[in-house]
Amino acid sequence: MARREAPAAGPGSRALIVDVIRSAVAISRVELADVTGLTQPSISNIVRDLIAEGIIHETGSIGSIRGKPRKLISINPASRFGIGFHLGPDIMTCIAIDLTGGVVGREVVPRIAGTGALAEGLADRFDAFTTGLALPKERIEGLAIVAPTPFPGRPGGPAGTDGVRADIAERIGLPVIAENDAAAAALGEFWSRRVSREQSFGCVYLSAGIGAGFVFNGALFRGASFDAGELGHVSIDYAGRECPCGNRGCVERYASMTAVVEAARADPDLSERLPLDATATAGAYDMVARAAVNGDPAAFALLDRAAAHLSVAVTSVVNLLDLGRLVLTGPGMALAGSIYARRLRAHLERTAHARQRHGIVVELSAQPRDAAGIGAAALVVQASVAPGHTPAA
Repeated sequence: MARREAPAAGPGSRALIVDVIRSAVAISRVELADVTGLTQPSISNIVRDLIAEGIIHETGSIGSIRGKPRKLISINPASRFGIGFHLGPDIMTCIAIDLTGGVVGREVVPRIAGTGALAEGLADRFDAFTTGLALPKERIEGLAIVAPTPFPGRPGGPAGTDGVRADIAERIGLPVIAENDAAAAALGEFWSRRVSREQSFGCVYLSAGIGAGFVFNGALFRGASFDAGELGHVSIDYAGRECPCGNRGCVERYASMTAVVEAARADPDLSERLPLDATATAGAYDMVARAAVNGDPAAFALLDRAAAHLSVAVTSVVNLLDLGRLVLTGPGMALAGSIYARRLRAHLERTAHARQRHGIVVELSAQPRDAAGIGAAALVVQASVAPGHTPAA
């Protein structure tokens, strides 16, 4: 492989090396050169700096055909920590992760109401959360706050923190990032699963709405206004149901948690047997999902129909971006993920344009309810150790 030179301190080469070490778990310098195409001097300079900063460390050695053992290097998990806050409708999930994406702390608290005290409330929660975990302040790289993206024209930014991020950052003395929940979840799955940067990776986030996130070459694809991934507004019927976004037939109107609950409440059989009208959307959806996986035919048929609608939209995205790996996550996948995964796998096997050239792996998240919070913390970690991937929102 031809070698390509890059400045040792350049963010591109550093990010490349960190990504390769992260996904390989443990790797030698010789293997790094083979995989990255960088020269040995460039590899040595960057690895030396990463070891000095504590981001990676030597973890042993392996034999070599030339007789001299090769030293292995890997990510040093406890050298840095990222903090993520996921702002839900009523609650806020606080997550702390280490450099490998492993969760080291989790807390769920009521969401801070109003905007006047938002900066102060989030800063106070950050201090209380990190103090309770006894995390060394010098190893915490910052805070990321994520929430659903508002409709175009509505103020507030991706996490409702526009105008207050600088205030929060000043209060906690660390960088603050804002991002939408689906994009954050994609990065969290990418980071914690040690997915290779060579894979075209996507994440479907099922919640009150439907979002998606995409990671290419180790970096989130954000679009012109940090609004990429609005999977919920892919139309599956040009003459279908009206959507508040102004389009018709948006898949969100057929397959989101909100749409499922609306359909369940309109079903005389289900609404008679389940107390859906007396329960908020998230709780009502969980009732339907629990009934479906426990064998209730009406609940299963409703969710299977929603999964079929989602499969049509996801297949269009897979075809458009030639994705090779998908993770299904979000609170809507916590109980009913197997129904969605089974339907999507079958649909992709029949209709994905590239199915004869490569398979499309469909996986379920291990922590679907916490995926956005974990992803938020991963944004902080990536911005710290692989600069250039994560610009400020």
